[in-house]
Amino acid sequence: MLRQMPILTISVNGRCNARCLMCDIWKRTGNEHLTVAEIQSCLTDLELLGVQWIVLSGGEPLMHPHLFEICRMLQRLPLRITLLSTGFLLERYAQEVASHTNDVIVSLDGPPEVHEAIRRVAGGFAALERGIRALQEVDASFAISARCTVQRRNHADIVETVETARALGLRSISFLAADVTSEAFNRADGWTRAKQEQVALTIEEINTLKQQFEEIAARWDGTGFVLEGPAKLRRIVRRFEAQAGLCEPEAPRCNAPWVSAVVETDGAVRPCFFQPVFGSFKHQNLLSILNGPQALAFRQSLDVESNAICRRCVCSLYREDASN
Repeated sequence: MLRQMPILTISVNGRCNARCLMCDIWKRTGNEHLTVAEIQSCLTDLELLGVQWIVLSGGEPLMHPHLFEICRMLQRLPLRITLLSTGFLLERYAQEVASHTNDVIVSLDGPPEVHEAIRRVAGGFAALERGIRALQEVDASFAISARCTVQRRNHADIVETVETARALGLRSISFLAADVTSEAFNRADGWTRAKQEQVALTIEEINTLKQQFEEIAARWDGTGFVLEGPAKLRRIVRRFEAQAGLCEPEAPRCNAPWVSAVVETDGAVRPCFFQPVFGSFKHQNLLSILNGPQALAFRQSLDVESNAICRRCVCSLYREDASN
């Protein structure tokens, strides 16, 4: 039974204002989002579960019509609120973001021309840059960091991506491999092999990525600016090697199902972005879903090292202080 759950990711809004090569969320045509009342209904459960960190995701959370009303409700609890964003709307909402969240993680997929080629939004990098500057002008101490999804289009530009993050005045940058095999990110039937190959790396490209990561480790390891150390960077390389059939897939060290959950825009509750749904908090409260028979059976039977979904996973979440 889950008695504590430190982290909850909430996909508050279904739409997105980017058209990324490695994601199909932007293909959604509806205007689905979680309502203020639906978020309010789980506040008691957040207290009972001792949630310490809320991550607001999407789609693009800043497209939610009542995002900051939701944030004000969450601010009544002693927790951290992180906003995941494309950054395109940060300039417009800089004051509200600084007032109602604790930090922002923006997507940064490369230097300007590479970032725009991946995001496929004309002027997207300039909008991101203006948004970062606007937040910095509102509060110079406000934490803004970046996350980069590594894929074919940017694999040779990783060092330059770090330099771009530094030039933007960001606090840090993190990397993860593009997911090409799951049904997450609005890919209900998964991707065809041809589509996977547009994002995954060839053997030659994997070798280039290795060189990029080696330079990153030589220049920034231990500085705290690149959040992944050499071992985690090598795991990203192995993820692409497994996709290319060069090695067996290997699950990361992970206890996400015991320390976190993901609530999707339609109310579905999952142990992480990739594993099956436990239930919907539109029909049950969050606590009863997470400690219901389906969730209990899943956690009792899950062997991360051998689970097929875990072995293909591009993410990794491990909390040393997990007590469940």
